[in-house]
Amino acid sequence: MSIHVVEVRYRHDDLVRGPVHEADAYREAGVFESAGEPVSYAAPVLRDDTYATDPVGTLGTIGGQIADEVAKGLKQGKRVVLAGGNCNSLPAMIGGLQTGLGQTERIGLVWFDAHGDFNTPKTTLSGMLGGMPVAVSAGLCYGDWRMASRQDVPLPTDRIVMVDVRNLDADEDKLISATDVAVVPVAGQELAEAVNALAERVDTIYLHIDLDILDESYVPTHRTKEPDGPDVETTQAAMNVVLDTGKVAAIGMVSVYPNGDGGEIAIKAASDLLRESVQRWKTA
Repeated sequence: MSIHVVEVRYRHDDLVRGPVHEADAYREAGVFESAGEPVSYAAPVLRDDTYATDPVGTLGTIGGQIADEVAKGLKQGKRVVLAGGNCNSLPAMIGGLQTGLGQTERIGLVWFDAHGDFNTPKTTLSGMLGGMPVAVSAGLCYGDWRMASRQDVPLPTDRIVMVDVRNLDADEDKLISATDVAVVPVAGQELAEAVNALAERVDTIYLHIDLDILDESYVPTHRTKEPDGPDVETTQAAMNVVLDTGKVAAIGMVSVYPNGDGGEIAIKAASDLLRESVQRWKTA
């Protein structure tokens, strides 16, 4: 199994700086070596002259570059791993899948996160763009961000399975409930039934993991960490349910903060999850 790793070194429109970047840590730990074939790497670069005058425009610019690299890997017959960045990469990942596999490809999303990121400008309490990417991909807001990220076709909500999302804003929860999005716990029969039902009606699945799905003790440096979350083993078992469908074409591991007090705990958790997932992916 050949893997194309897209290393994203931006969160929003800021270059991530620090002595450690998660993509470098994954390389040093040999996370992708179990794929069994040479691994290719790409790191989109946002040049100073490509910055937009507004954050949404910049996210679209970054998203377009990420999507192009995702499509490149898929067209070479490789599976794709997104390493770095944050949840705002979602439209780019779906856009890359659409570009690389064709607009008629039926794409599904399995979203592992402590949050739904399904807010719109009308429901958000904070105004954070990082709380909106699933709504953007579903075509509910910021169409310019989605289109610039090469996602021409909105993602139907009946092709979205959210896992855990234990902290939802009240209006966000109402919005999700008004759609066909499936929300399931991180363990149990409900998860397996939702994932298998999704796999039956799509051609391809994107498996997205925000590391804050884990209990806050595993992600002490995360900016949106939440209590009462699962451990690494429980999360991996749930991810394996998705991988075992045989339809996962891309995995994204985002919002990993390896710098600061406890950063080594977060990068170990992310590395362990990715390493095990690559091994499971190979046999799925």
